[in-house]
Amino acid sequence: MIKSAMKLAFGLGIAALSVAGLSGCSVSVEGEDYTSVKPAFNIAQFFNGDVKAWGIVQNRSGEVIQRFIVDIDGSVNGDTLTLDETFEYGVGEGPTSRTWTIVKQSDNTFVGRATDIEGPAKGTSYGNAFNFHYEMDLPVDDTTYSVTFDDWFWAFDDSTMMNRSYIRKFGIVMAEVTIFMQKQP
Repeated sequence: MIKSAMKLAFGLGIAALSVAGLSGCSVSVEGEDYTSVKPAFNIAQFFNGDVKAWGIVQNRSGEVIQRFIVDIDGSVNGDTLTLDETFEYGVGEGPTSRTWTIVKQSDNTFVGRATDIEGPAKGTSYGNAFNFHYEMDLPVDDTTYSVTFDDWFWAFDDSTMMNRSYIRKFGIVMAEVTIFMQKQP
């Protein structure tokens, strides 16, 4: 009986440590925390025109596996924002271009689509922050992984913004993207 109790306690201890270890691989941003933070981020206003972006992708170990610059040509037509993105890589490789079409919905959410994104991206504004959530088949070396992007944008002012993306597989953060964006004159 005592041996059974000790085995159970040991097993529960191992399970608790495993859960604690996995929770360290998870990132959770609560959009509601940014609802009253200023300045408010208006995605269509920010991206209407030319935007320059500088970014890195880090793997789970923190190693920079991509470093890139993006030129973004944005235009607004009614409730539709179109982003034509051109990428240049200093480290690693990836897509050379992508076009997003983002449509504002009647409930103030957004639906985005791009040719290399599976299904729609779902966007929600939270005052100072904007969140995009979508799935993507991400090519890495000779393999393609189906991953989920949890993409967060935060405004610094009318012309400066920071973006953090958490790339997850099975709910675990596998890589993180950090991008600084600035409207161009």
